[in-house]
Amino acid sequence: MRESIRSEMWRMRKIEELERAVAALPEEEYREFRRWLLVRDWEKWDRQIEENSKAGKLDFLITAALDAKKGARLKDL
Repeated sequence: MRESIRSEMWRMRKIEELERAVAALPEEEYREFRRWLLVRDWEKWDRQIEENSKAGKLDFLITAALDAKKGARLKDL
């Protein structure tokens, strides 16, 4: 239990350090950091979608789309 408390305290200190470091960035570096973080998030999201697709976790979407097509419930975009 003590170790988990220490670990959590260390993690929180690291987060606080990161927050201070980000807050101290000059505007241009902050924009670059945000851009990097957004790209990183989107890449992670893309990998997760790909993994879920390969695992069949998104098959229900295909089924729903095919059912909608059969029932003529699709709308033009």
